[in-house]
Order: sequence, then structure tokens, then C-alpha cells
Amino acid sequence: MALYEHVFLARQDLAQAQVDALAEAATKIIEDNNGKVVKTETWGLRSLAYRIAKNRKAHYVMLEIDAPAGVVAELERQTQINEDVIRYMTVKVDELEQGPSVMMRKGDRERGRGRRDRDEAGGNTGFGGE
Repeated sequence: MALYEHVFLARQDLAQAQVDALAEAATKIIEDNNGKVVKTETWGLRSLAYRIAKNRKAHYVMLEIDAPAGVVAELERQTQINEDVIRYMTVKVDELEQGPSVMMRKGDRERGRGRRDRDEAGGNTGFGGE
């Protein structure tokens, strides 16, 4: 079986529970067709580079999949039909990434750096009057 990374963007007005339900539906499609979801990551609500269907933000979700090519075709067909998904992309990879993805590590690094910068600056935000 081949390895894939499937990322989809869900509309900004969906609740997190609805986004999780979309991920579960995708997982069910894969498992019903003899595939396996190795890992699911929710990257959260993030800003888009440009507006897509009147959305300025979107919920990002990534699935790492171990499945035959026919499963991916069915997953993409079902994803395309769903009105809550505004974009998706599936990429075939040689191997799946161990541990958290780059997107998840990036968020951890930014949160840590922000705290350090404030501590070193003594609370100075760089805005007038301080």
C-alpha cells in the first residue's frame, strides 16, 4: 500500500466538533475501503493567504494515510462533494513523518519564543510610551 498525506480546509464558521466529524467521516471512508489512517492532526483555525469562497480563515486538518490508490480517489470524490470543505490536497509521500508535523512544531516554537521575548524585554512591547 502507498503512503499519503491528505490535508483539507473546512469553512471558518464550523464548530470544532463539526470539523472533528469531517475528519472522522474521512477516516471511515478510508477504513471502509481497506486503508488505514496512521495519524490525524488538527492544525486549528488559521488565516488564509487569500479569500476562498468568502472565507478569510479555515480549519486545517491533516490525515496521514496508508492505503491503495483507489481509496484516495474515493476520499477525494467524497471530499469534493462536501460543502463544508473549501480546499483539499492529497500528496503521495515516500515515508510518513514521525512525531508531530512541521505545522505542529512551528506553533510550539512560536509560543515559546513569544514568552522568552517578553521576559527578556521586561514587558516592553515596543509600542509608544514604554
